[in-house]
Amino acid sequence: MTVQGLFATKFHAKGQVSAIPRIAVVGRGFSGMMSAIALMKTVRTPFHLQLFDPNSSVSGGQALSSTRSSTILNTRVRDLSVSLGDADDFNDWLCSNAEFRAAVPAAIPGFRQIFVPKQLFSDYVYQRFSEALAARKDITVQVCHDPVVSIRRRHANRFLLESANPANPIFDTVILATGYGLSEPEAVTEDQSPLRSQRLVARPHAALLGSGIRVVDQLLQLRDSGYTGQITIVSKHGFLPQSHTPNSADPVFPAEELPQSLPEIVRFIRAACRKAEEEGRSWQSVMNGLRRHARSLWRSLPARQKRQFNRHLRAIYDSHRNRLPEAMYLRLKRELADGNTVLRRGTAGRRGLSGIFFTPAGSDVEEVIYAERVFDCRCRAPNLAMPLMQSLISSGLAMPDELSLGLAVNQRGEACLEDGSTVDGLFAVGPLGLGSLPDIDLVPEIVSQAYAAADKIGQQLHPQSRAV
Repeated sequence: MTVQGLFATKFHAKGQVSAIPRIAVVGRGFSGMMSAIALMKTVRTPFHLQLFDPNSSVSGGQALSSTRSSTILNTRVRDLSVSLGDADDFNDWLCSNAEFRAAVPAAIPGFRQIFVPKQLFSDYVYQRFSEALAARKDITVQVCHDPVVSIRRRHANRFLLESANPANPIFDTVILATGYGLSEPEAVTEDQSPLRSQRLVARPHAALLGSGIRVVDQLLQLRDSGYTGQITIVSKHGFLPQSHTPNSADPVFPAEELPQSLPEIVRFIRAACRKAEEEGRSWQSVMNGLRRHARSLWRSLPARQKRQFNRHLRAIYDSHRNRLPEAMYLRLKRELADGNTVLRRGTAGRRGLSGIFFTPAGSDVEEVIYAERVFDCRCRAPNLAMPLMQSLISSGLAMPDELSLGLAVNQRGEACLEDGSTVDGLFAVGPLGLGSLPDIDLVPEIVSQAYAAADKIGQQLHPQSRAV
């Protein structure tokens, strides 16, 4: 499918080099669509854009995915603009929506501090995408549902993307916007050992696996649909998302020189949170301020301390940065206090005939959580073993970051190599670079990176610097 305002036609012959620059974006979640918007608004020369994604529908990415359209995002409207330099763009879009204004009159004249459903944000992103495309008559956009299995260097600094369709052309630029590596969701594996299949308790029981926003959303979805049974949340580290403040917590952070070692950084942040609360502010304001320094702090740590952070502190950090709207957080607290929902710390294993195998934290003894329904709400790490990622790594076009959390990238998303150089024309935008750039899984950071990548691409594709 090809679009130029509306729709046109077909692929070029395999391996063909075009006089018009060709850009491939692999992935159509938020990172992919944001990259497309940034390209159309930043790259001033004509180009052809091809979007690769095996899914015909777009979920908004793994971190935002949900089965229900009413899912509330955990980020305020003020931080969801896709327009660089215009933080009020999403707010203005909501203000122009008469149906939404009628439904939320109390927020008029603005909606900056509220939380909105994921589907509403998705509508906004796609409208901005359509508007950006309509404004560029010199651009064509093509959508391909064939999965990309490898990327190879061809014709000097150009790339061949291999998929089930043998007719893919050569691309000048490739943006990997696969979020977490296009890995398939891991199913809870079936165990054939003879667990008793009969229900051992009279009332229904569901098990939710995970610690983040998705597990809370699934919990509330079950309750909203009338499920009254027992629910057990299985969390590896036992941390669930904390709460946003009722009103916006403006970022604050101590002005003194930042420490350079992990233990000192942890003490520094804890002291800053205590001081903020003593002065009538909130720890949330300190965490919001920390985001402005997170990358420099991360770069200052040696690999050993980065591994320590991931083993011992990542879960705590994520629970404080990926926060719940206050109303959702209060519902979660009530669920846990009433005892109808139980949080268990430990590791979920294989699926049995009547539930899930579970190893409690601090124990080597496996037990069974009997449940007739099991929901896996865990976000997956990038799968660097998948063929697409291996094709890049084995050919020397990319390398894992120092902790193998994803691909090594710089602030613009350019793929980085061991000698510090970058690969011209190859970018990884969004969560695939999480091991290099803390918080690159959050909307404001993805937006900034997408525009930085588009600006670099525009420089690379300038007609005076291209040799066709």
